[in-house]
Order: sequence, then structure tokens, then C-alpha cells
Amino acid sequence: MKSSAIAVSGLRKAYGDKVVLDGIDLEVAAGSVFSLLGPNGAGKTTTVNVLTTLLTADAGTVHVAGHDVATATKEVRAAIGVTGQFAAVDDLLSGRENLQLMADLKRVRSGGQVVDRLLERFDLGESADKLASAYSGGMRRKLDLAMTLVGSPQIIFLDEPTTGLDPRSRRTLWGIVRELVAEGTTIFLTTQYLEEADQLSDRIAVLNQGRLVAQGTADELKRQIPGTHVRLRFADVFQLDAAAGIFADSTRDEEELILRVPSDGQSRSLRALLDRLDEHTLNAQEFSVHTPDLDDVFLALTEHTGQATENAEDTSEKKEAIAR
Repeated sequence: MKSSAIAVSGLRKAYGDKVVLDGIDLEVAAGSVFSLLGPNGAGKTTTVNVLTTLLTADAGTVHVAGHDVATATKEVRAAIGVTGQFAAVDDLLSGRENLQLMADLKRVRSGGQVVDRLLERFDLGESADKLASAYSGGMRRKLDLAMTLVGSPQIIFLDEPTTGLDPRSRRTLWGIVRELVAEGTTIFLTTQYLEEADQLSDRIAVLNQGRLVAQGTADELKRQIPGTHVRLRFADVFQLDAAAGIFADSTRDEEELILRVPSDGQSRSLRALLDRLDEHTLNAQEFSVHTPDLDDVFLALTEHTGQATENAEDTSEKKEAIAR
């Protein structure tokens, strides 16, 4: 069992009379990817800002890398790296200079060597001495993530890191995230791309109107949503008709000779279904289980969050972050 990198209990945050986080409980295992999903205004960025010490919680306890974010801010900040929704690179500096600046600020030993290794790792060597203003969107995001890695943080917070990137650049960053996790880094990810969460996450939490409405692996969440079914393809319409007569709740596609039978997808149910086919000497040429995807999960678990809540969250958290 992996140890806990992040532990949150009873987290609450409000802006005036607008409750943005209403008693959040979550735990993130070390060396894993944890994704936080939710519609705009659900409280994702506020959650990240509290976990990264940029905002103070109204109630609850938050431990990051074993440190209390309220009483050990310095220790938490030393253990984490943060990549926000927009690349935080300095356009007036080259890629190398951006990385060197981070190394100097963090007082990294042998900073020049660290910078060279990161440029090579992120395939930025040929562009290292060009101004960041000349970088493409994908290159800027890679540079931003490379800057986050200066100092080798234990935990990295990625707040919608691939927003606006083309599919190729997005998949490149996915590969980098997988490499980091394989090395033992913990990733806390917020994203609007459900495929991204599905591809990368060990566990997913869905946040809606300040409350966590579901947590689990991608497969566990998918199983919570109605729509799982077994798809059977038969050799001819006669077998299709016979099978449809056995399973009263099934639906059929006569053109494709496919029968869809509602199921929970568990082994006991599948065994019973196959036994019934065998009892009637029916044979399906193809057999597969289909479950709802994360889009279905997201739509089923979330509901529209009013613009007023979103505005209250964005405006108030900016004011508080500036004050700090």
C-alpha cells in the first residue's frame, strides 16, 4: 500500500456567502496520478490553491508531503511544484535563461547541469537559446513543466496543463507525466479533458458545486453509471431472434446482427448470460462488454454551476492570493 502524499479532511472555503468548498475529504497515494474533475466554478482551482498554500482554508485539515499547509507553509512549498493553467514563462528570456532563473531562485546545486538535463529531457536543446516568445504552445508548456521540475519536487500540481494544446503536444506531455510517476513523483491533476484523466489517472474525484460527488478509479466510476451492456454478434438473423427472445430487456441491431443485453459487467453476471445462451444451443460469434465512458460519468454526476459561483470563486481567490 502506497503512503499518503496528500491528505485532506473537512476542507471548507467560502467567499462571502458563496461556499466554494463544502467539506472536502480526499487522499492521494504517493507515486500516483490523482485527477480532480468538475465543471467551471466547481472549486478545482480553489482546491489546488489551498493545497499549494496560495489560499488559506476556512476549516478542515490539509497535509501535503506530511506537512500541515497551515503551520508548515515553508516545508510544503519546498516539497511541491506547480504548473498553472497558463504557462508561467518569461517571454523576454530564452528557454535556458528561464530554467536558470528557477535554479537560482531555488538555490539548486550545480544549477547549470540541472538546466542542461532538463533541456535534453524535454527535447528543448535546439531551442534553448531562443526567446520563449518564439516558442510554440506545446514548447511553452514543456518549458513550463521543466521549470516546475527544477529542485526535484516530490509532488507536482498540474492545473489544466494541456488546455489549448494540439493532440500531438498533449500526448507528449502525457508521456512526460507517465515518466515522472514511474520515477516516484506524485501528480495532482485538474483537467477539462476527460480522455486525459482516463489515460493518466490512478484515481479520479468528481467535484460539483463544492462537494465531491464521486471518487474511485476510472473503471469504478464508469460502473456507477447505468448503460453497461454485453454486446453479442450472431451469424444470422435466426440466432439473433432466438437470443432476443431469451433476454427481454435487450435491444437489437438487425443490420449488424448485434444484440445488446443490459449487464453490470461483473463475472458472475457474464457467466449466467453465457450459460443461458448455451442452454438454448446459441453461439455468439463476437462477445464484448461495453461500459459508459468518462463523458457519461461527468454528465451524470455534475450539474450546471451558476456563473455567479464561478465569478465569486475566481475574483475572491485572486484578491486573497494577492493579499498573501
